[in-house]
Amino acid sequence: YGHNEDAGVRCHDDTIGSVCNYGDVRLVGGSHQYEGRVEVCIANQWGTVCSNSWDNYDATVVCKDLGYAFTNVATARTNAYFGAGTGHIYMEDVTCSGSETSLLQCSSDPLLSG
Repeated sequence: YGHNEDAGVRCHDDTIGSVCNYGDVRLVGGSHQYEGRVEVCIANQWGTVCSNSWDNYDATVVCKDLGYAFTNVATARTNAYFGAGTGHIYMEDVTCSGSETSLLQCSSDPLLSG
């Protein structure tokens, strides 16, 4: 797997953080704060999420995890839509139901590749 498969999100939000704590998520490379490549903090380092199996349920959980209140389903973006990341790829084959409040509550295969 490579960074050409990094996952992205566009959060649909009507409301308006970078300390890295385990499980934190952030969006990088978007045109505003509600979209970007998904990065997750593991072992005090930011890493990316592979977009294999990435869908709108996963994107919705990221938006909720970031504290964005919204009424629509979030839009999943795949294949490094917001640009390829660098460093570790921490998660792949993420599968969320949409009810989770943290990306780490979703099932996934850890990659931990660099």
